[in-house]
Amino acid sequence: MADFPFDIVGFDLDGTLIDTSADLLGATNHALGLARRSLLDSAAVMTMVGRGAKHMLEQALEASGGYDAALMARVYPALLDWYRDHVCDHSRPFPGMIEALDALAARGVTLGIVTNKFEYLAVKLIDELGLSARFATIIGGDTMGKGNAKPSALPIEEMIRRCGGGRAAFVGDSIYDVLAAKNAGVPSIVVSFGFLSQPVEELGADAVIDSFAELVPALEKLGG
Repeated sequence: MADFPFDIVGFDLDGTLIDTSADLLGATNHALGLARRSLLDSAAVMTMVGRGAKHMLEQALEASGGYDAALMARVYPALLDWYRDHVCDHSRPFPGMIEALDALAARGVTLGIVTNKFEYLAVKLIDELGLSARFATIIGGDTMGKGNAKPSALPIEEMIRRCGGGRAAFVGDSIYDVLAAKNAGVPSIVVSFGFLSQPVEELGADAVIDSFAELVPALEKLGG
């Protein structure tokens, strides 16, 4: 196992490690209800995930009757408050995720998270799921400062630094994950079971996996 090709593996959070769909839908529809807008279904909201809560709500308002800045300013804080209080009501690891993390840890790999979710919400979610000890760092969309979330390379570069340096790969489910990895000069893997806003083949990742059982073999192949 000492010959494993990567020292660090980083992960996106929503739609990659954790199925957060029900709680994100709840937060979005809570805000839409306050705005007296029609509620959305899960399939619609999941295509809006990937660039953080603000972008998600902007798209939800647009889809439910049109974006309005004043309305956004009123209901956005309510969305964040609701989500903070319900961050782990229904969110669960995707099947096989725990076993994949165990397999990587057994190979001496350091694990990190880079998400466009606010850092405090990401930390709260991972802590409530009892997974905090598995990750050397959790970097949120606000960690590196305004304008430096994925697809910027900075969050992945900071993850690598915090994890002690070495050869890294990144696993996600969106174009923002793939572009961030490319910008940071590391190979990317996308999961076909994530919150996809376009066909997975169009994302341009170095590999695609259909389940977490395929992760270690895909990394071994990428690093070969």
